[in-house]
Amino acid sequence: MIDNGITFEAVAAADLPIFRVELREAFSVAVIDEFGSVSDGAVPPDDVIIESCEARGAEVLHILANGQRVGGAVVVVNGATQHNSLDLFFVMAGVEGRGIGKGAWSAIEKRYPKTKIWTTHTPYFEKRNIHFYINKCGFSIVAYYHARHPDPHREAQPALPGNGGMFRFEKIMTKGE
Repeated sequence: MIDNGITFEAVAAADLPIFRVELREAFSVAVIDEFGSVSDGAVPPDDVIIESCEARGAEVLHILANGQRVGGAVVVVNGATQHNSLDLFFVMAGVEGRGIGKGAWSAIEKRYPKTKIWTTHTPYFEKRNIHFYINKCGFSIVAYYHARHPDPHREAQPALPGNGGMFRFEKIMTKGE
């Protein structure tokens, strides 16, 4: 047990299809709230999920609360720099708003105590995520990527509903955090 009954379990290769379904269901909530439907295909697309899951240093994790699967994360750890990335993070639809996300994030920070900087991204329209990362988890927005200012760390830019961009967040860790 790590935090508030939050534990992690590595996602087995055989479980990746259900992980993708749960991820998409969670991500689709905001798309439907903002645009009325998920008409532009899967959110996020397979290539984005696969790229994250297969990245060097990636750990694909189920998030468990008291032994029940409630979400997932893809964490990419750079052992040399300890500039780590939260590539994908979700709380399953229907269990959000119960402190699971904050508890899971706290548990992730404890799981990777050598991290110097955390980075993550979220779409421009995902107000809940923006609030969560800034107000609950202590991240700062450091960049806004869009068609005229693409993310230099990604070869292909993700296609987002509404043709919008992505915010990039960073959290600089200090001793004692």
